[in-house]
Order: sequence, then structure tokens, then C-alpha cells
Amino acid sequence: MSLQLTTAEALRLWHAVNLHLVTDDEPDLSARQLTILLTVYLEAPPHTVRALAERLKVTKPVITRALDAMGKQGLLGRRRDANDRRNVLVQRTLEGALFIERLGDTIAARAGEIGRKVA
Repeated sequence: MSLQLTTAEALRLWHAVNLHLVTDDEPDLSARQLTILLTVYLEAPPHTVRALAERLKVTKPVITRALDAMGKQGLLGRRRDANDRRNVLVQRTLEGALFIERLGDTIAARAGEIGRKVA
């Protein structure tokens, strides 16, 4: 089953999810940080700083700053690639996986609320 939303409904969903994110006890992530986190958790590894920078069309220092902030929150980790010491691998964490799961639950709940309003 797919949920078909109008533009206004899609924006209300995005607003409801973001409102929840800034008013709950979860880490308050920027759009860039959230995009990096979702990329690491939804796309197959390995993930490197270099590859993330290319994917998001930003510089490596931009990714590094975002990873520093999310690392302090325990959402992602980093380590040097043993096969190529020039690469820094971005690693998933349990806390990050739980955050992503709660985010998915929040999106589903808010989408369900919008779906009930439409029906």
C-alpha cells in the first residue's frame, strides 16, 4: 500500500516530523547531518568521508564537521581503513540505529495521521 499525498499534505507531513524532531529528547540534527545519517544507514556500506562528500556535493571538511557533531552524540563512528590508511570509514552505531528506527516510527505515525485526515 502506498500513501498518495498532495503537495500540501506532503509539506504538512514534513512539518509534523520536523516539529517532532525539535521538540522531543532526540538529538537536534541539521538537514545535512540527517542526510548523512540516513545515507549511512539506508545505503550499503562501506561509507567513507570522501564518498559522502562526493555524494552530497560538499567538501570533506563539511562532512568531517558533521561527523564530529554526530560522533559526540554517539550516532556514527569513524576509523581508518586498514587497507588504505588514506580513507576514513564511517561506521554505524547502536545509538544511531536506534535513532533511525525511532525516526522511521515517527514518520510512519505522522503519515498515518495525515492519511486518516485524508480518508
